[in-house]
Amino acid sequence: MKLKYDRKLLKRAANAVRFFSADAVQKAGSGHPGMPMGMADMAVLLWTHFMTFNPEVPDWIARDRFVLSAGHGSMLLYSMLHLCGYDISLDDIKAFRQWESKTPGHPEYWCVPGVETTTGPLGQGFGNGVGIAIAAKMLAARFNTEDYKLFGEHFVFGIVSDGDLMEGVASEAASIAGHLKLGNIIYIYDDNKITIEGSTGLTFSEDVRGRFEAYGWQVLEAEAYDYEGILKALSEATKEKEKPSLLIARSHLAYGCPNKVDDPSAHGAPIGEEELKAAKKNAGWPEERFYIPPEVKELFARRVAEVKEEYKKWEGKFAEWKIKYPELAEEWNRFQRKEIPQNLDDELLNVVQGESNATRKLSGKVIQKLADLVPNFVGGSADLAPSNNTYMKGYDSISPGCFKGRNFHFGIREHGMGAILNGMALYGGFIPFGATFLVFSDYMRPSIRLAALMGIQVIYVFTHDSIFIGEDGPTHQPVEQLTSLRLIPNLVVFRPADWFEVAMSWAYAIRRKDGPTAIVLTRQSVPNIEREREIDQEEFFRGAYVVCDSKKDVPDLVIVGTGSELPTAIEVRKLLITKGYDVRVVSIPSIDLFREQAEAYRRRIIPESRSKLIVIEAGVTHCWKGLSDLPTLVIGVDTFGKSAPYKVLAEKFGFESSRIAERVEAFVKGKDRGV
Repeated sequence: MKLKYDRKLLKRAANAVRFFSADAVQKAGSGHPGMPMGMADMAVLLWTHFMTFNPEVPDWIARDRFVLSAGHGSMLLYSMLHLCGYDISLDDIKAFRQWESKTPGHPEYWCVPGVETTTGPLGQGFGNGVGIAIAAKMLAARFNTEDYKLFGEHFVFGIVSDGDLMEGVASEAASIAGHLKLGNIIYIYDDNKITIEGSTGLTFSEDVRGRFEAYGWQVLEAEAYDYEGILKALSEATKEKEKPSLLIARSHLAYGCPNKVDDPSAHGAPIGEEELKAAKKNAGWPEERFYIPPEVKELFARRVAEVKEEYKKWEGKFAEWKIKYPELAEEWNRFQRKEIPQNLDDELLNVVQGESNATRKLSGKVIQKLADLVPNFVGGSADLAPSNNTYMKGYDSISPGCFKGRNFHFGIREHGMGAILNGMALYGGFIPFGATFLVFSDYMRPSIRLAALMGIQVIYVFTHDSIFIGEDGPTHQPVEQLTSLRLIPNLVVFRPADWFEVAMSWAYAIRRKDGPTAIVLTRQSVPNIEREREIDQEEFFRGAYVVCDSKKDVPDLVIVGTGSELPTAIEVRKLLITKGYDVRVVSIPSIDLFREQAEAYRRRIIPESRSKLIVIEAGVTHCWKGLSDLPTLVIGVDTFGKSAPYKVLAEKFGFESSRIAERVEAFVKGKDRGV
């Protein structure tokens, strides 16, 4: 492949990006100039020779995706988007890293069109890109025809750093990508050999080529400023269909700086006014801030005109496809809208109606029903499907060359799974879920946090939810994880108590499009809860409701239970009634949703005077403090568990109903201080 544009013009375009980025960091007084300055040439060649996009239709399904996994170099991305005509103005660039700016310090999903994912925590973008590539393959398998290859034929390009490759999540994702033969991934490795502490040689001496070849990747090499070498390598990468590609680009941090090139100080701080002036002088560049030569603007205008023509051709083919395949086109429309049946609640409730079982098994039946009802619904487990009950019978598994299935086998890679799920959700159309034991949610917490930050629809199935998993002992018994997940903003956590709450938790998660949902489930069986009245969808989705009411408007005691402890709360109520107490039992399947409700509703469920509050949940007690101004006793687990049968654990940890009733009476009489 030959250069499509004059070499000197391309070099001026690279310098424009280099100094435009450095100017923004300098004006902000903070940021990361080194990476954008070092990779400007690579970015210019990528956008002008390989990337397919349309700034006027930034969500075009057939566009190439660009993932800046090295998110600290955000100004590189913002510069390219600005030059390519996306909705990012010079004023936006000048407001880099400022309050309510469209150009935050690290790229945030859709802060401006063209930012495909939130990156910065290293390794996350790497995994997101793998998820995007998988989703593209799955879309192609569903909607391409023999005569129209309109979907999923694009690439996922990315820039990854030394730090990205050091993070474990990248290793997990790279392993899956190689196994699935994702030839639609092309990552450029910014091999500048510099980290914040100094040379990568301090900690990173592995054979990156050998490592990625062992994963099943094609590995290419080029100097980051050798235009012919870059074009040759990227051209080879686009021709490889069976392997993801990693282009190792030997680069220099703060390239062009006379005194700070390859200096770790240029990674995360402005290079300084004098150094910036000197770098511009060496390059024959005007000192003017944010200078873009007219010929560079014209270069990118020509490139944008070219890719718009590609878009028009695709759009014409898409129109033909819709006419020739009307049923498939209608399915496409439903897929993009993530349509669900109007009677979803009834369908899910009917499949588990009145059944007593472990909530993980009840969830498994709901998952199977969802697979039949919602074609977009896909997912799997981190090698725990038989325990998580997540395998969808009658549907194929995703495997190399087979992407029409619904089931994923993520292997023992929770963090990689989390990042890949985010990528699939970002791609659009699919409703992905991933499963593991609750205690191992810690392995994927950074990805969960980013899903919540981005507001994307990902569903987590966390089974084996408390010390009551029994004999596996404290290494596998979660105590703090439930509260830890509840602390993540915009993550809605459900801990359902029985068949009804399991079905309704899933109904909520499938409908929710503005953030992730976690459904936390038991290993052990739970009984069917007998409610005094029918609970409707709206009431359940408020996060809490009355299961058994008191005789008085203001009860003596309000007992809250969640999950497997709700039946215990009901048993405790029965014991306390015989002692003359007037008791209300409340289920709080989602404390997140309950805290969001209006004060009037919260007080209707838990009065704010003349009562005492009891909470029963087999986890740490911290999240229940401050739920109400009432005197409160929390029955929980603030230590690690023990290895024993779960009934023995219930006895030893004080979760027998008779023991709890005794504690409640002591609390009422002032002999147990509660919290």
